[in-house]
Amino acid sequence: MSLHPRRHRWRTQWATVVWLTVVWVFLWGDLSVGNVLSGLVIALAVTTGLRMAPIDFHGRFRPLGFLRLSARFAVDLVKASFEVSLIAIRPRYVPRGAVIGVQLRSHSDLYLTLTAELSSLVPGSLVVEAHRLTGMLYLHVLDVRQSGGIEAARQAVLDQEERVLRAFASDEELVAAGLGVRA
Repeated sequence: MSLHPRRHRWRTQWATVVWLTVVWVFLWGDLSVGNVLSGLVIALAVTTGLRMAPIDFHGRFRPLGFLRLSARFAVDLVKASFEVSLIAIRPRYVPRGAVIGVQLRSHSDLYLTLTAELSSLVPGSLVVEAHRLTGMLYLHVLDVRQSGGIEAARQAVLDQEERVLRAFASDEELVAAGLGVRA
């Protein structure tokens, strides 16, 4: 019996502890010994005290796809921030919000989570519910008129999912999602 899987699990757990500690320090905005130590204690408590289901990753990292995902996300962030600020400063303008359902193509928990997080991070949209068994996301869109309508808002989420898949999915996962494999 090999100890390799156990060693791999601990390596992953320590990577998670380090990541959570870094996030803790960023949240507090102060790099100090106390913040690092308290972040480390909390990260250890979270990773050992909470049993989380492992997320299987069967894909592969695609640098060009990741670059496209990152660049488009940055553009979406700036554009949406500008649009939301315009809504906020317009007197008497009442945005027409809506909750929309988007059926994702992939049934992976990882890709569903990445798509939901990236969609929520863009101002003007917020994931209010995610059904992992069906791959359905429900989002609140601040102003569907400014988003180009309900179908345009839905398509924006599907486009985000496609960028996530093209950055991280395997060829088999791309085909299963109905997306062609690019060279």
